[in-house]
Amino acid sequence: MDKPETDSSASFQIQVCYVHPDFQILLDLPVTAGTSIEQAIRQSGILEQAPEIDLSSNQVGIYGNIKTLDTFLRAHDRIEIYRPLLADPKEARRRRVLEISEE
Repeated sequence: MDKPETDSSASFQIQVCYVHPDFQILLDLPVTAGTSIEQAIRQSGILEQAPEIDLSSNQVGIYGNIKTLDTFLRAHDRIEIYRPLLADPKEARRRRVLEISEE
């Protein structure tokens, strides 16, 4: 867990994003120092917009790096909410190669 910003009255912008096969949600949100990833996600309203998000099972990260929900945010962080993989990427590649070689 990263240390929070030192000035608890400081406010800064972050972004919360979630990508679904049919849509994407990008929300800019002002937060104060000491705000955790979980707090920001809940404050953003994204859970109401995408009810399939389950914070007990979906992984979250900042700029592609997996983080815990209690990680403190810094200015300009982009919180990413990840969906579970539907297929193993290595297996999907093997299938594509086989399909191409059969043509």
